[in-house]
Amino acid sequence: MQVKEVISFLDQTNFIDFPRKIYKNDPEWISHLDNDIEDIFNSAKNQNFLLGAAKRFFVINDDEILGRIAVFYKLEEGFNKGGIGFFECINEQKVANLLFDTSKNWLITQGCLGMDGPINFGEKDKYWGLLVKGFKNPSYQENYNSPYYQSLFENYGFERIFEQTTSEITLKDFNYERVNKLSARVFKNPSYRFEHYKDKELKKFASDFIHIYNKAWASRPDFSPITLNRIESTLVAIKPILIEEAIWFVYANDEPAGFYVNVLDVNQIFKHVKGKMDFWGKLKFLFYREFGKINRIRGIVFGIIPEYQNLGLETGMIINLYNSLREKHPNITQSELSWIGDFNPKMHSLFNALGAKTTKIHYTYHYNFSNKRHSH
Repeated sequence: MQVKEVISFLDQTNFIDFPRKIYKNDPEWISHLDNDIEDIFNSAKNQNFLLGAAKRFFVINDDEILGRIAVFYKLEEGFNKGGIGFFECINEQKVANLLFDTSKNWLITQGCLGMDGPINFGEKDKYWGLLVKGFKNPSYQENYNSPYYQSLFENYGFERIFEQTTSEITLKDFNYERVNKLSARVFKNPSYRFEHYKDKELKKFASDFIHIYNKAWASRPDFSPITLNRIESTLVAIKPILIEEAIWFVYANDEPAGFYVNVLDVNQIFKHVKGKMDFWGKLKFLFYREFGKINRIRGIVFGIIPEYQNLGLETGMIINLYNSLREKHPNITQSELSWIGDFNPKMHSLFNALGAKTTKIHYTYHYNFSNKRHSH
């Protein structure tokens, strides 16, 4: 076995294609879009290259690829923080160890003290964590992997640092009466106003989103302010999977105070596209979006600025979402809620109150380079 760095165009193509070999007999697997993965490692499109770097590697044996990995670091709080992701491997610990060792050795040369994984070289709302429970219905840009991956990570010496829970709620499970009652006080307060997103007012809502995001996340140690250009481009990019009535904002005394953003569960479409958004892939996308009987939305971000938290604005947006979907989009009967970490008990309590059920669990791991207990 030997390690090969991903350099050539053929290497990059093989990196994208390798999961198709791993999951060829797995009916639940849905390919990520090739273009989405390629963009992550394109320094012209991924701004994380401004503060970091990334490499990709294979383990090969007689020209057969046995595993792949991406390794990267980003300057955060004055030091380079290491990570790995996009790991795929046959069920063989020696192959996994070689991929992990290669990543570790490169990160050490970059001054890193450890590595988190599997994570994204970018935002936490995509490609984050190792799936350990709920190997069904993978969502768009959500990590999916075989169950044996957990042993590959833990046998090497990775230690879990937090747990991410994904929940789902259906119309029949939604505690409408209870949530509606909790929201009544908010709806009677003239200081609060609820609006759903309107594409014709994109710039206004993009500006409101930034105001809320930059206040709601400012206290997080990994916070970096979001820009108007990035939000506007994101809203344009997701327009094909956007339902205006699935994105809600709340205002307090006319100040943007919170948002709840949901999009169509496009993996119900992308399972037919098989990762290829070429001409035929786009035709398939349009066909299945219109006639594919999509019945799920997926929450991607939920935020309220600190001074308005725990006042019921959360439930107010949820009731508005429920009522508007029932009226305008009765085909939507399920919602997957954005993942929450075990460090956020308030959101766990809210999801429980709604009637949501846990469907998937991901672990985020860390490996400390001073760990001497394991030799590979």
